[in-house]
Amino acid sequence: MTMLEAPAAEPAESDSTPSIATSPEEAATVALLGNPNTGKTTLFNQLCGLRAKTANFPGTTTDAQIGRLDLKSDGRADVDLVDLPGTYRLRLDLPEARVCRDVLEGRAPYRSPDGAVVVVDATNLARNLYLVGEMLAVGRPTVVALNMVDLAQRRGLSLDTAKLSRFLGCPVVPVVARRGTGVEELHRAIAEMLRTRQSPDPEVPPPSEPDFERLAAWADEVMERSVGGPRAVGQGADTVTERLDQAFTHPLLGILVFLAVMGGLFWTVFSLATVPMDLIELTFEGLGGWLESTLPDGALRQLLVEGVVGGIAGTVVFLPQICLLFFLISLLEDTGYLARAAFVMDRLLCRFGLPGTAFVPLLSSHACALPGIMSTRLIPDRQDRLATILVAPFMSCSARLPVYVLLTGLLFADRPFLAGLAFTGCYLLGAGAALISALIFRGTLLKGKSRPMVLELPTYKLPSFKSAIYSATHQGRAFLETAGTVILAICIVMWWLSAYPQVEPPAVAAELAHQAEQLEHSDPEAAAALSTQAQRLASRHAQSRSFAGRIGQTAEPVFAPLGYDWQLTVGVLTSFLAREVFVSTMAVLLETDPDADPDERGVIAEVRAARRDDGSRLFTPATAASCLVFFVLAMQCLPTLAVTRRESGSVRWAALQLIWMSGLAWIFAFVTFHGLRMMGVS
Repeated sequence: MTMLEAPAAEPAESDSTPSIATSPEEAATVALLGNPNTGKTTLFNQLCGLRAKTANFPGTTTDAQIGRLDLKSDGRADVDLVDLPGTYRLRLDLPEARVCRDVLEGRAPYRSPDGAVVVVDATNLARNLYLVGEMLAVGRPTVVALNMVDLAQRRGLSLDTAKLSRFLGCPVVPVVARRGTGVEELHRAIAEMLRTRQSPDPEVPPPSEPDFERLAAWADEVMERSVGGPRAVGQGADTVTERLDQAFTHPLLGILVFLAVMGGLFWTVFSLATVPMDLIELTFEGLGGWLESTLPDGALRQLLVEGVVGGIAGTVVFLPQICLLFFLISLLEDTGYLARAAFVMDRLLCRFGLPGTAFVPLLSSHACALPGIMSTRLIPDRQDRLATILVAPFMSCSARLPVYVLLTGLLFADRPFLAGLAFTGCYLLGAGAALISALIFRGTLLKGKSRPMVLELPTYKLPSFKSAIYSATHQGRAFLETAGTVILAICIVMWWLSAYPQVEPPAVAAELAHQAEQLEHSDPEAAAALSTQAQRLASRHAQSRSFAGRIGQTAEPVFAPLGYDWQLTVGVLTSFLAREVFVSTMAVLLETDPDADPDERGVIAEVRAARRDDGSRLFTPATAASCLVFFVLAMQCLPTLAVTRRESGSVRWAALQLIWMSGLAWIFAFVTFHGLRMMGVS
């Protein structure tokens, strides 16, 4: 199974329409539609064997995706299934509705589909029938996938799919997308639809001009005649759901619950990931030792051991936290809780001049700012959209996770609870900076009022561990691909910059080495100590006069007020290419304290024991906290700046983003460093 994704179209100043690749002409095309939160993309994955990301709030799917549907068992060739953005109605004046209309009408660059599958939520059938009614009015061959029938039955609803199919004039297939129930029956229904190409012939026809009132009346009639049970037409209430919603969406309690959930999530990440992290460090340490004992001394061995193995180990060691974090977030999405969090955050966003629809791009930016910024295409107003683009990179993306883990681990070693609180604080600091920045931008450069977000809360349900594993695997694979390409390249470059030009050791180092040789037989311990000291002095001398040392020393005056020496300055500068290479850069540049406990091994211990040129510790609590604050707030991602320029239509917005975020990061890091020193924390 393969998925075809075309690059997004270059957006205009006001709006853009994503483009999708067309498939071979001999393959039929079927459109997959549905309201948000109906399990449409989950069903898409089940049908095509794909692993597209889903979330329980509108606006996640900004581009149409194409998957290959295998119907060979039904006597047909493969079919292209187009997963369209979730929309409540086709005639809404919103970007996602326009994408659906363009695809269904075959407007360039799309190809008109041969049929459509409409996914509806069986627990909220009347509301979902609005979209079905619009599709029936179009007259295109249609199949209705009645999803979440298990939840509907548990709530006392009796669904007569035969009656519903007769009233709608098209096949109705009950499915449970999360478990894959009914997928084979849906396969056969799609194959039959493509074979006959028969237009719907409803016994209860929808209005020819489907305005809201007529659609509502038609949907209620179909609902009353095909669905029974005490809650068929809204009688009775799910008191448990209502009580949970009252708590999760409460203006104050909802925020407290959100903070508690996030804090517990990060504490879990820190606690459970320790063992696999240790195993990864031991693996890379063994690999480095094997290479060092196998290869002859020289530039190649140094490159492989110090540049490649040491640099990659500094990044891959954080893979368990990243996978575990996205696994837990996926579980939260599946339960329906994050939609309640979106409702709570909508109130907050509007007070800071951001639209409610900005919640999805901002939440997406916690994975990566690139898709977060691109998903702002769903924000209709240009001023709202620009404000969201400018502040989206403040959200702590996955590239920052290795830095957060390293620095919070340095600050709170062996105290996972405090480390989890600090980790949560990083996310809150970034979000707070985004809100304050948005308020400033909307009050100056981007004046105007924000639009509220219309959000339908999904039903609560048990999460899919299978989907969560897929999500964690996908994010972990993407992280490893980055580590094997961009980070590897930067590590090699940084090793070369730190190793060349080669210089002679200073006279004092040569003298100490000579004394060590003379004492080698009479006093081996003293000789070993002198030899270690000589090697350290020679390494420091070579590092400071290397290309990397010269770059760091040139830029050091800018970062010295933050507590950084030239080595840390080099790490910060390289992180502007990609944040996650900071740890790898430090692993390449820094030298372990020769007096450190030999049992402390691995990249984290090496960084913790790093020394400045004067012999003092590099990562003091004040310096580590200052660096942590800087990485939370700074704009350190060139691809993000490129996407900002493209999506905003002007390089000046990207320049403003870089200057504003970097300046804010420098100021807050300066205040953190000197504030802690004044408090006696140095």
